[in-house]
Order: sequence, then C-alpha cells, then structure tokens
Amino acid sequence: MKIKAVNTILYCKKWGETVAFYKDGLKLLVISSNDWFVEFKLNERSRLSVANAARTSIDSGAGKGITISLQVDDIEQLQAELLEAQITSTPIKEVWGSKAIYIHDPEGNRLEFWMGRAKA
Repeated sequence: MKIKAVNTILYCKKWGETVAFYKDGLKLLVISSNDWFVEFKLNERSRLSVANAARTSIDSGAGKGITISLQVDDIEQLQAELLEAQITSTPIKEVWGSKAIYIHDPEGNRLEFWMGRAKA
C-alpha cells in the first residue's frame, strides 16, 4: 500500500470552540470549510479536520484514546507561541529521547509536540 496523504478527522461536540482553537490559537491554515466541517493544513501531505458531531453519524470521542503527535523544529519557540496565544502547555519533558510538550483542545483531544530524535 502506498499512502499519498493523511487526514485525521476529529468529531466534536464543542465544534465552534475546537475550530477556533486550531484556527486562532494554533494558527493552522484553513484549506476547506463549510458550516460543519473544517480542514486544516499541517504540511504538504498531512491534514487535520474538525467535524461537528451534531451533523454527522459519528459521535465525539471526547478526547478519549486520542493523541495527535506532531514533530516541530523548535519546542521552546512553540511553547512561547502557545503561551502568547493563551494556551497552556505542560513543561518540556524528555520522552523517547526527544523533548515534548502536551496540550488539550476544547474537545479533550491531547496534542503532543516534540522535537529531536525521530521516533522508531
């Protein structure tokens, strides 16, 4: 199998808050949207979408069992940018030979931002 692109879709009860978190808080680029679905660009081949669970046949997972793990170039700079956007992260931790911080979106989904050695 050759996968050409990836899109993770989060089904949310707190849809408006969650869209604002990714758009205004994390400053992700919106590449597609309508009144119940927003697709954000993470990089050239990765997307993160937020769907209004009230408009779909799939319910919200309420953040249970989900971690979105994103590699970044500079964890300290990202942490400062999050603080400026009034998003509180954990302190920087050593994880699997990398530096990482964690935040949660309004729906309860955990985001891990990490830099350093690539995970095996």
